[in-house]
Amino acid sequence: MKTLLLFGAIALSVNAFGQNVNIPDANFKAYLVGELAINTNDDAEIQVTEATAFGGAIDCASLDIFDLTGIEEFTALTTLVCKDNQLTSLDVTQNTYLTYLGCELNQLTSLDVSQNTSLTSLKCWNNQLTSLDITQNTALTTLVCKDNQLTALDVTQNTALTNLYCFNNQLTTLDITQNTALTNLHCSENELMLLDVTQNTSLTYLECWDNPLTSLDVSQNTALTYLWCFGCQLTCLNVKNGNNSNFTHFDTKFNSNLTCIEVDNVAYSNANWTNIDAQASFSIDCNNACSSIVGIEELVEAPKELIKITDLMGRETEYKPNTVLIYVYSDGTTEKIFKVEL
Repeated sequence: MKTLLLFGAIALSVNAFGQNVNIPDANFKAYLVGELAINTNDDAEIQVTEATAFGGAIDCASLDIFDLTGIEEFTALTTLVCKDNQLTSLDVTQNTYLTYLGCELNQLTSLDVSQNTSLTSLKCWNNQLTSLDITQNTALTTLVCKDNQLTALDVTQNTALTNLYCFNNQLTTLDITQNTALTNLHCSENELMLLDVTQNTSLTYLECWDNPLTSLDVSQNTALTYLWCFGCQLTCLNVKNGNNSNFTHFDTKFNSNLTCIEVDNVAYSNANWTNIDAQASFSIDCNNACSSIVGIEELVEAPKELIKITDLMGRETEYKPNTVLIYVYSDGTTEKIFKVEL
């Protein structure tokens, strides 16, 4: 009896150790079996023990894969690249160590990354996503979700985000006031009527063309060197950020209601920025809703001019030597002057 129990225990142990991962897609299975870093015993199957022990990267891009079932057993996986396949669904809820997920160029209609809190880079562009919840992905630095059907995108929790590419969706609002580390923003081809980038002072690259924006103020974006905002409905634009001479790209064409663009230097802009409409011109002060507000410091430092000279009785007079005179200036200050002439 004891011998039978012993043999039974050994059989159960061997069976558990040798349990195979269910991988129904032949192309995905062929890829995994062919990777000796994963298929360490070099057989025709992937055992659960092999899957759970693997903590590297799986790159099965462009292999005509329809089903990624089996990926859930790779619980220590850090990188998954499955782009350019035929996937309609993807379950990465068990892959909690993922830092990079590239699932672009598929046919995904939904994507759950709520358990992937270690993600720093997510590329899910060119799918059929109508929603994307990334509120749990607080470590995210790069998000590329362009070419989908998103109607909303909440990035307020993604304060580490530096690169955001969300163009060609159906977004009507985009709150990036919390994304102060943002350096690259491409939100073109949406339905945005408002874009507040005043808090994004690290921004160097901004493309927001083909949106119904009526105003845009980038005067606080002192690192900005790339701006494409053509094909909008702009009536005012302030680009007076102190960094105009370092711009590499500037395009505001097809904004028929934009007549004045506020800049650092009119002569420089006229000489270097030619992608503007015929009715538009440059100015250091457009005096509109986008114009910079003159600060107290600027007022204090403004050059003062002599308005008039008066005598000690307050009567306006011309300059007279050897006489105490009061000089009145444009900034409201006065000065007693006495000049001796022999």
